This record gives sequence, C-alpha cells and structure tokens, in this order.
Amino acid sequence: MEFKEQLKQYQLLINNELEKYLRKQDCPEKVLNKSMEYSLMAGGKRLRPILIIATYEIFKNDKKQCMPYAMAIEMIHNFSLIHDDLPGIDNDDFRHGKPTNHKQFNEATAILAGDGLLNQAYMVISKDLINTKAQDLKDKLKVFDEFSSAVDRMIAGEYIDTEYEGKQITNEYLEYIHKNKTGALLRLCVRTGAILAKVNETDLEKLTNYAEKIGLAFQIKDDILSEEGNEEILGKPVGNDKKLEKCTYVSKYGLQGAKEKLDEITKEAVEELEGYGDKAKFLKELALYIQNRNK
Repeated sequence: MEFKEQLKQYQLLINNELEKYLRKQDCPEKVLNKSMEYSLMAGGKRLRPILIIATYEIFKNDKKQCMPYAMAIEMIHNFSLIHDDLPGIDNDDFRHGKPTNHKQFNEATAILAGDGLLNQAYMVISKDLINTKAQDLKDKLKVFDEFSSAVDRMIAGEYIDTEYEGKQITNEYLEYIHKNKTGALLRLCVRTGAILAKVNETDLEKLTNYAEKIGLAFQIKDDILSEEGNEEILGKPVGNDKKLEKCTYVSKYGLQGAKEKLDEITKEAVEELEGYGDKAKFLKELALYIQNRNK
C-alpha cells in the first residue's frame, strides 16, 4: 500500500474512533461539549495516534489493545493546541484554517474545553485499566506512568518557550524546550505502541531513538514553516514565532542551517529502523513525511 493511502486509512480509523467519545447530551454544559468537539474533530494530521498504532503493528496485528491510548493522546494534543492558541500564550486566530477555539467560542470556554480534553484522556485510560486482564496490567501501568510524565514535560516545555520569548538562549536550552514541548509526546507515542506490543529492551531502545529524532525533526520543520510556509496551506499565520521573538532553530541556526539539521536528523531516524524490514516501511516514510510536509 502506498504511504499516502495508508496515512489516509489511519486518519479515517482515528476519526471514526474519536466519534465514539464525543459528548452529544443535551445538558447545561452542552456548549462546552461543542467546544471540545470543535477542536478534537477539526482535522489535523493525527500523527500522534498514528505513531502508536503503526509502532504496535510492527509486532502485533490486533489494534484493540492500543486504541484507547491512541485516542487519549489525541485528546491531550488538542488540549495543548487550544491552550497554545490562547491570547496569553501565542494569541493565534486560526488553526487548521478555522477560527481558534477562543475565537469561535470565547476565552473562558476555550480554557475549560482544553481542561475537559485533558481530563477526558485520563478517563479513557482509567476505564481501559479497569477492564485490563492481569497479564497485561503491568505494561499498561507503565504506559500510564510514561503518559503522565510526558504530559508534565509538554507543559514544562510550553512554559519555558513562553517565558523565554525575546531572550537569547543557549543551544542546550533550545533543545530542552523542544525535547519537552514537542518531543515528549512523540516519544511517548512510539514507546506506548512498543510497550503495549511487549517488545524487548533492545527494540524499545531503537524505537525510542527513532521517536526522539522525529520529535526533533518535527519541531525543526515547524520552525521552518513558521518562517517560509504558505498561510493558506498551513491554515494559520506565518511569522508568528518571529513576531513573538521566540527562539527557534531558524533564529538560532539560520534557515539553511535549520534545513541541514532537519535533513541530518531525518536520515538518522530512518537508520534506526533498518533492522525491521518492510514491517517498518510506514514509519520510515513517516519520518520523510515529517521532513517534507507543508503544513
């Protein structure tokens, strides 16, 4: 199957599964529920849940074990996007070509919608844990522990990114920001798929290395797109990082330097998967997709 076709199939699978978690009740907080749905179903690449499923499928065929965790991570991701767009952080008006949550509803509703998605993610995992058989519980508890830690690191990275706007920072600090802000969740996704598939320590280490490299690649590409992307394709303004004086890979290394670093890290990511043959073909091509994406 061609990469683009498989990517679309994964996205369709995830969208259909997410529909099961939408809150359609006619209740006093129905506007809040609509706000949560607005962001969760707005589109996007669904990269994080895809990473969980595709990693799991290198070793196992049944997706059922990993689906709740794939859904939970997408809820966390959308929580982070809602809050990232708020006036107090990046103050963005558009996301996926649509008004951001606080523009479509209002700031208070957007904050609470983000909070709601964060909490719902934990509800999805806790329900799965309650229904887990004894022989699988240890692995799922390990995933839950890493899940909680990754969300904590993402929030820390977002804070530091905001705190250091307009300030010069070291290369080490720049990598620390993005290792946490962007990389922590991507690392979690690959490790979640691997742990749920009960891989050995050698495989877990290789896959973790792959995840850390694509996490860095994803952020470098984001920085490049913020500098030279097409607003119509991106669905959000270009140049906001520069306007906010954020320290990015482009501001630190220059546009060409950032592109060279992206190329280098992408090649290293693909090399980590050489031992898995065709089973890892999708993940290899996903690394190249991250490098070459235009949104």
